[in-house]
Amino acid sequence: MEVWKSHVRAALIHRDCLQKDPFSGLFTKVSSLEEMLSLHMGVWEDLKRDRIQSPNTNGVLQCSNEDTNPPKLYVQLKEEQQLRQKLTQKVLDLTSDLYLKEADLQYCHSQVSRYRNEAVLLARGACCLKNDLCEYEYKLECQSKELAALKLEQRTLREELAIARQEKEELLERWLEEKKEEAERINKHNAALERWNSYAGRLNRRLNSGSRRHPRPATNNRVIQRDSTDQPSPKHN
Repeated sequence: MEVWKSHVRAALIHRDCLQKDPFSGLFTKVSSLEEMLSLHMGVWEDLKRDRIQSPNTNGVLQCSNEDTNPPKLYVQLKEEQQLRQKLTQKVLDLTSDLYLKEADLQYCHSQVSRYRNEAVLLARGACCLKNDLCEYEYKLECQSKELAALKLEQRTLREELAIARQEKEELLERWLEEKKEEAERINKHNAALERWNSYAGRLNRRLNSGSRRHPRPATNNRVIQRDSTDQPSPKHN
């Protein structure tokens, strides 16, 4: 069905295209015949008017000069005059059209020149933009590489920072343990020193009290001092 519709539509379009030119030719011919008819009617009216307005001396109508000549020549003369007027008008119209076309042509030339200049400027701008784009792409590539290197360095630094923090915590724990052990040693040393001081004080008091009651020779004092020096000293850790 669609194929049949397309065929009919194409046939109608072809018929319209073929009949356009004959119809236009007929219309042109009819208009020219109407002009010729009006011209002939005007000539006939002129001839009739001349015959009426030219009486002879005896009161009889006198034939005009056109009666002696064939009316055909007069008609041809009028046709030539009308054709000349048409040609003159056509020349004037064509001249005005020519001036308009020349003005349009100059305007088109100016537009073409302007568009050419704009095209040149746009081409230069496009070239500059292309160069800028290449430069920006190169900078972007360099910055991407730098960013990747910085990310890698940041990752490495974070790992090193984590290791350093872990080492710091381990060192802090070791330092605290050492300080704790050192404090324990100092406390033990101080306790032992206090015990020895108290023991030496008690011993000195006993010796002083005994010497007052029973005085002994100097040898005994030396022996006692030697014995006191032979006491074990506190261990220092």
